[in-house]
Amino acid sequence: MTDSQALLAEYVRNGSEQAFRELVTRYLDLVYSTAIRLVAGDSHLAEDVAQTVFADLARKARTLPSDVMLGGWLHCDTCFVARKTMRGERRRQSRERQAVEMNALQDNSEANLAQIAPILDEAINRLRAEDRTAILLRFFEQRDFRSVGEALGSSENAAQKHVTRALEELRFLLKRRGVAFSAAALGTALATEAVIAAPAGLAVSISNAALAIGAAGTGTMLSLLKIMATTKLKFGIISAITVAGVAIPLMIYHQAQVKLNEENQSLRQQIAQLQSENESLSNRVAQGKRLPSPRLPAPRIQTTPSPAGASTEDLQSTNLYGRLKDKSPKLTTDQAEAYLNANRRSAASLLAAFRTTGDPVLLEEAMQRYPNDPQVDFEAAFKKDISSEGRRQWLDALKRSAPDNALANYLSALDYFGAGQTDQAVQELIAASGKQQFQDYTQDRIQDDEEAFLSAGYSVAEAKTISSMQLLLPQLAQMKQLVFNMVDLANSYRQAGDDASAQAALQMAANLGQRYATGTAGEPEVSQLVGMAVERIALGKMEPNSPYGGNGQTVQDRINQLAQQNAALKDLNQQIEPLFPTMSDQDWISYKDRWRVFGEEAAMRWVLSKYGQK
Repeated sequence: MTDSQALLAEYVRNGSEQAFRELVTRYLDLVYSTAIRLVAGDSHLAEDVAQTVFADLARKARTLPSDVMLGGWLHCDTCFVARKTMRGERRRQSRERQAVEMNALQDNSEANLAQIAPILDEAINRLRAEDRTAILLRFFEQRDFRSVGEALGSSENAAQKHVTRALEELRFLLKRRGVAFSAAALGTALATEAVIAAPAGLAVSISNAALAIGAAGTGTMLSLLKIMATTKLKFGIISAITVAGVAIPLMIYHQAQVKLNEENQSLRQQIAQLQSENESLSNRVAQGKRLPSPRLPAPRIQTTPSPAGASTEDLQSTNLYGRLKDKSPKLTTDQAEAYLNANRRSAASLLAAFRTTGDPVLLEEAMQRYPNDPQVDFEAAFKKDISSEGRRQWLDALKRSAPDNALANYLSALDYFGAGQTDQAVQELIAASGKQQFQDYTQDRIQDDEEAFLSAGYSVAEAKTISSMQLLLPQLAQMKQLVFNMVDLANSYRQAGDDASAQAALQMAANLGQRYATGTAGEPEVSQLVGMAVERIALGKMEPNSPYGGNGQTVQDRINQLAQQNAALKDLNQQIEPLFPTMSDQDWISYKDRWRVFGEEAAMRWVLSKYGQK
């Protein structure tokens, strides 16, 4: 057991604040350095990201395995939090422009390293787990080769060779983004500049707030008055008591939205509206989690089929997909092979090539070569003609490769309902409801497909438009069917006289709808429509005058609000549909970029504000 693992065990076992503060001191520079790269050098935002990461550690410490490589876990969580905060897309736009400019770069100057800062951590996360661990131990935790070898269970010489191989792999990943470094130059740059010192006093502030949040999750108060007097995020402590840490990510997200939207007053208003709705929905999610879980064993249920025609209306947006009915560009075999060779047939490139060509052989290759990649596991679970047993295996693989992602549990619950195994379905729903992360990889899939079309010679406007409009989203129909199953389950509980379990099942269904209904950054409008439909289905089975959420709203109030939002979206679609043919290529690029940063609804309102006033 390493020193860090021993400190973590001491914190878990005894709630030792001293042990946790020592962990923060040890790893703060790693986390802060990673965060500041991912938030484009914004030091204040990097501090907020670091605060959230260590709050995550405090909350999740008891669930981590005893042999966890803490540096690797913190790096991954920092990337997730920063990506969620920034929604990734502003930096992706910048990287696309920089890629052209950096094609000719061949040196290892400080300026060039600064240019790759936004993509460095993403590339590290694409490494195999053992290579990523080697890079983080050597350059981020700044250990010598002997210490790296001890952590990896190998010798000093073996560790040195492992780090060298990992550097070479990282070099290839960066090269696919248009940045050419030698492995030696990359190693030198990482050794000297990968980790910078965090601001003085930040460790104390983070330790105080994170320990308070960890205490809120376990019932220990940790001298809250003293903490509230010293930490800069006082409201985060209060929020930790009431919603177990949900408010801090919302705060960071709000800050990022404000920074991204300074140029456009109408978008600022839209983001403020979305933020308000997000906070309201988060309160309802928190309230839903306080409900008792459905009891086990569950009563037998008789499923009700989905209403005829409902899925077509709710799961397809005419404006989003209809414009591509008669034109579905695909890459040729030669184009796909050129793209794959340039990207060394990585997991992401194989999946993108499969989607953009329709060739199932490429998916099979990804499944064979990268069975532990979460996006491969996700894509494999929806493979055409896959058997029930095969789908179960890939969903189980997704649970292992992305243990914090609730999506695999929801999909597993649907399969168990279909097999008549209601108790197992309820267990999966309970597990899903306890996870804050919900990732269906839509943004990553669109981005990878866009790169594939760009490599084949499509223009930026074409690549952005085709990749987003042609992407299939089979998970949406399955999430809707799952809600019908959950409603049937609630009816069965009621018939058995268990109203508490019935209410808990309906609240779980409503919470699932809220995962999509907010229309947040990067989500296509069709996802928002499905989320709203799913939430309405669940609410329709609740008592209309019963309280819903923490703001005095009733179930009927929320149903009315969803109806108004749905009507507003339909009206917006009708207004902008005739405007699309008038948009320039550059405005198509702006439209797609705004969609990914602010959400499709906000992007459509931008189109209306620019073209609808003429």
